[in-house]
Amino acid sequence: MENYLVSIVTPSFNSEKFIAETIASVQNQTHKNWEMIIVDDCSKDKTVEIVEEIIKSDSRIKLIKLQKNSGPAIARNSGIQAVSGKFMTFLDADDIWFPDFIENSIKTIQQQGIHFVFSSYRRSDEALNFIYSDFIVPEKATYHDILKTNSISCLTAFIDIEVLGKKFMPEVFKRQDMGLWLKYLKEIPFAYGIKEPKAIYRIRKNSLSRKKSDLLKYQWQFYRNVENLNVFQSCYYMAHWMYRGFLKYRN
Repeated sequence: MENYLVSIVTPSFNSEKFIAETIASVQNQTHKNWEMIIVDDCSKDKTVEIVEEIIKSDSRIKLIKLQKNSGPAIARNSGIQAVSGKFMTFLDADDIWFPDFIENSIKTIQQQGIHFVFSSYRRSDEALNFIYSDFIVPEKATYHDILKTNSISCLTAFIDIEVLGKKFMPEVFKRQDMGLWLKYLKEIPFAYGIKEPKAIYRIRKNSLSRKKSDLLKYQWQFYRNVENLNVFQSCYYMAHWMYRGFLKYRN
């Protein structure tokens, strides 16, 4: 198992406050054969300087600097283009993995015979105070499940691209991660959920992902323009998405 190369895609933009801690959580993994591809989207703070300093002592970390600010979809796709491992996973520049995240993900793929797995995670504020209950994922997530609610987070999705192939995110302003999961779930019966939390999702102040009302139009556009659902289907899945989104942050 230790011979498997795991490729980690990390987009960054003005992440100087958290990027070193995120990188450290990767360096602390029990599975040591990985490459971390950080794609900086024209940060204006010291993110690039921090990453370049860390790279001096760890060649497994690679930095791609975009020439113009392009948004998370293009940043992540630039990272996907560069990956060379058997497995591909994602970690945003302010989130944290527990030390056995990679090892446990690979073991689960081997044990379950499923080539796409994802894990539960803890939820904290910026100072790592756990302000919400743990987000416990379902045991299975199908294509139709994800249309209702995206239970697969970017920080724990883990994909065997040697088997399933390398796919790219739709270049939309939001929901691009959901778009990638759906591409895979059109070809496989389901992704397998690991119940034990293996990461920490940091909820930042004024996080856009928390402003569900602002996301309504993007969610609708996703159903209609990315997945090409008809109006009836879009209304059906939107109703589920709104209800489950409320439950997700209820406590």
